[in-house]
Amino acid sequence: MSKLDLGPIGMTVEISADGSHLEEAAAIEELGYSALWLRGGQIDDLSRIAEVVRATTAVPVIPGIIPVDVYAPGEVTRLYADLQARAPDRFIAGLGGPQVPRPLRPLNDYLDQLDQGQPPVPPSRRILAALGPRKLDLARERAAGAVLLLVTPDYTRTARGILGTQGTLVVSQLVVLQTDAARAREAARGPLRFLSAVAGYRASFTRMGFTASDIDDLSNELVDRLVAWGSTGTITARINEYLQAGADHVVLTVLGNGDHSATDSARQLARRLPI
Repeated sequence: MSKLDLGPIGMTVEISADGSHLEEAAAIEELGYSALWLRGGQIDDLSRIAEVVRATTAVPVIPGIIPVDVYAPGEVTRLYADLQARAPDRFIAGLGGPQVPRPLRPLNDYLDQLDQGQPPVPPSRRILAALGPRKLDLARERAAGAVLLLVTPDYTRTARGILGTQGTLVVSQLVVLQTDAARAREAARGPLRFLSAVAGYRASFTRMGFTASDIDDLSNELVDRLVAWGSTGTITARINEYLQAGADHVVLTVLGNGDHSATDSARQLARRLPI
């Protein structure tokens, strides 16, 4: 299976109630980012994905991720069929979950139903959220690749070894364009407070060598190793570490810090990033 053509650097678009994210998506595409991602937790309806496809012209649009315990396979199949007709090969089904103790069986069942859909959503047009080795195995066997969130460059190398050379490896990277350490870390701890309480992420942090105290307290070491913060040059250097460690594509989620809006941060970073 050939790799997905995502380019090196993508950007997450934050869905807004007033629809202003559609203009933001067009602006981010214009800046040169090679793919647009939508936060799965913000997708209250799969039509949100189609709206971003229509608001832009050429870049792939990927939900990161569609939770398989929220949306039925038939809904994803219908979206895929519609977008293939309107904008061929611009939608990639980013899938993840479910958040249950034994997720592989229901996830495999879900993929079976996508395979059997009319039309099917082929493995070449889907990518799986995968932190642990078993989900990386599944991504290698049944998708075009895997998405990692909150990992170190060292773990990226490990994931590349499991996924193999043919799969597309995406690292989803939280970014704070802020050089003041205290302010940057506080911005980073916002999403980390929630994610560190999710069993799958906690297991992943432990697998990377963080202690229970690091995780419970969101230590500076944990924040600094998992979130890219600082100047545009510092952030660019960190992103290059992930690309050199085996990532094919790094998608940035810019966290607000009081000094720069997400769009302004994206604009500043675009001047330094390899896009």
